[in-house]
Amino acid sequence: MWPGRAPVASTAGTESGDGRVVVGVSGSLASLAALRAAADAARRSGRPLVAVTAWEPPEGEALYLRRPDPAWARHWRAEARARLDGAFDAAFGGAPPGVGSERRVVRGRPASALPGLAVHPHDLLVIGTRPGRRRPSRLHRGIGARAVCPVLTVPAPTVPRGLRRALRRMTAEDFALVGR
Repeated sequence: MWPGRAPVASTAGTESGDGRVVVGVSGSLASLAALRAAADAARRSGRPLVAVTAWEPPEGEALYLRRPDPAWARHWRAEARARLDGAFDAAFGGAPPGVGSERRVVRGRPASALPGLAVHPHDLLVIGTRPGRRRPSRLHRGIGARAVCPVLTVPAPTVPRGLRRALRRMTAEDFALVGR
């Protein structure tokens, strides 16, 4: 199922306290919207929230295996952890209120890591999507093919066209404090 404009999912039988709410977090606007929606779903259903950031070495696993470097892998894992913590700070200012949450950093592709954590039919998997997409992305198709639980897709908030244009032209100086 691919939503057009609003979060949708078949959540029949998932309103009980069984299962978990698993959400993919990358730090994008769409994943922040998904994180907020997942926390709300977890709060309403009494389920725990599991926020996941999946990562791979920038050169990909195949090239990394040719020349493994544990220090390099630790660096990128730490970057993923910082991105996950930053998403919680941006979305809630820390921990989400009124819900138990767990943060996980998983090495792997999101399309396999997220369904690998939401393995029970009573789980709910929440992912973000860019607004205005007419077709599902490769990530969404991969998750849809592997998921055994309902999948809730949450679009990122739309930014008005004129504001997008203005934001593209801005520089770091535009955000500097005036009269430091």
